[in-house]
Amino acid sequence: MHDIIAELEARRARARLGGGEKRIAAQHAKGKLTARERLDVLLDEGSFEEWDMFVEHRCSDFGMAEQRVPGDGVVTGHGRIDGRLVFVFSQDFTVFGGALSEAHAEKICKIMDQALKVGAPVIGINDSGGARIQEGVASLGGYAEVFQRNVLASGVVPQLSLVMGPCAGGAVYSPAMTDFIFMVRDSSYMFVTGPDVTRTVTHEEVTAEQLGGASTHTTKSGVADLAFDNDVDALLMARRLFGYLPLSNRERPPHGPGDDPPDRDDLSLDTLVPDSPNQPYDIKELIVKVADDGEFFELQPDYAANIVTGFGRMGGQTVGFVGNQPLVLAGCLDIHSSCKGARFVRFCDAFHIPVLTFVDVPGFMPGTDQEYGGIIRHGAKLLYAYAEATVPKITVITRKAYGGAYDVMASKHLRGDVNLAWPSAEIAVMGAKGAVEIIFREEKNDPARIAAREAEYRAKFANPFIASARGYIDDVIQPHATRRRICRSLAMLHGKKLENPWRKHGNIPL
Repeated sequence: MHDIIAELEARRARARLGGGEKRIAAQHAKGKLTARERLDVLLDEGSFEEWDMFVEHRCSDFGMAEQRVPGDGVVTGHGRIDGRLVFVFSQDFTVFGGALSEAHAEKICKIMDQALKVGAPVIGINDSGGARIQEGVASLGGYAEVFQRNVLASGVVPQLSLVMGPCAGGAVYSPAMTDFIFMVRDSSYMFVTGPDVTRTVTHEEVTAEQLGGASTHTTKSGVADLAFDNDVDALLMARRLFGYLPLSNRERPPHGPGDDPPDRDDLSLDTLVPDSPNQPYDIKELIVKVADDGEFFELQPDYAANIVTGFGRMGGQTVGFVGNQPLVLAGCLDIHSSCKGARFVRFCDAFHIPVLTFVDVPGFMPGTDQEYGGIIRHGAKLLYAYAEATVPKITVITRKAYGGAYDVMASKHLRGDVNLAWPSAEIAVMGAKGAVEIIFREEKNDPARIAAREAEYRAKFANPFIASARGYIDDVIQPHATRRRICRSLAMLHGKKLENPWRKHGNIPL
């Protein structure tokens, strides 16, 4: 028995060493943690239960029979974050460059299958050179097995990807199908085809960082949600995000520990909206001032910044915030912001997270770039997401709500549960100037009459009272009472039950 135990400990030590001291040192020299060090930061101390530590690949071609490392380049298992169950995998770049083999994929699939059975999130840490070339199609099949599970898990358990090294070729599609992606600046990248292939095919000279680095994907492509300076920051922020999410679609999000009074008023909100309708303000200031303890976890802050999305709490309850941002493009909806908002709303709806929408939108962005790019189809995604959602939906119109954008932004007509407006709200087909120029086009050469018509139109329509007279707005509230009214509405909606007609699935305009 003593010999068996000694052999077990020797095997465990060998597995924990991964690719060996030399490769671990090389990983550290790049400013990166090892696969196991990352799990130590991510998970509660002492909570990790590892699976398949001794799994090895089964390839014997190209000299691989003599190169077997226990674990085969990925560490898998389950642990706890703030005491709550989570399944994890962490690719080990020190072993075959983290390349995915058939056995490597089987390990990932095993923990994903178990996560679905018990109802717990999956967090994957990606640091891999891609498919293991020596295994050929077997490794490609392994990727497809992982992809299939990403799809089956979508909307059932939350999935979070941490890209902490290379992620190229087919490997990118697993993170792409998860709910959130975090990257690390200067050490992680994602692309379907690398710089060399790009150079050969398109003759573009581009670096890996320019093509698929963290900055590229958080500002230009919108593939990733957040970028961090190092592994530790990314892992700690993953822990923070995890705290807002339920374990599965069968549960509600955890209740926050905050003691911020639900009936707290904030008088500074009464002067947030400027007197001039053309002067911007920061919608994030409103979000921070109404959220519990001023905490707001923003997603994709540097992409499509004309719409703001993220999580916070109201009265201890997790909510998803969506807000038009007047500081960027006057808060107009365009292609990118519509897609960003739609994806976020659909995530919230899948996991019982109420959606709180702050509206200040002058309309959809005009121009040939938008029309040729499909703003009709992409704008319809946001419309579809709000219309489909059955979670509690609370909307506050702070200023402009013009045209079709008024409808799209969680209006009463899209089954909004509680629709409120500030006294500064302007709910109309369009702004006074544009409306007058159309209605009274024959008077356009008389500036005085046009100005008078604008004043008349503004007095009649640039307010929330016509909409409230029709019941499209449930109440016009003082800005300082916004938090109190939202918290009361959330409490009222706690037992909401609403189901869409039976269908296999809808056909969202992708």
